Amino acid sequence: MFNLIGAIFSGLIVGALARYFYPGGVEMGWGMTALLGIGGSLLAGLIVSRGNVSEGFHRAGCLASIVGAMALIFIGRHMGWHF
Repeated sequence: MFNLIGAIFSGLIVGALARYFYPGGVEMGWGMTALLGIGGSLLAGLIVSRGNVSEGFHRAGCLASIVGAMALIFIGRHMGWHF
C-alpha cells in the first residue's frame, strides 16, 4: 500500500517538474500530472535498461524521469493529444 502511495507522490513531483521545465504551458490536472510522472519514470527506466525487460526495471534517477516525462509531453503534443 505504501509503495503505491510513494509511486503516486513521486510521480506527482516528477510530473510537476517536467511540466515546469517543458517550454510552453502544459495544462492538466493533478491526477494526469501524477500519471505523467509515473509514465516518464517507466519510460526512462526502459531506456536505461536498454529495453531488456527480463532483468526488470532499474531506478532511472530523478533527472532521467523528468526527461522521460518531458519526452511523453513532446510525443503527446505531436500526436495531436491536447493537455
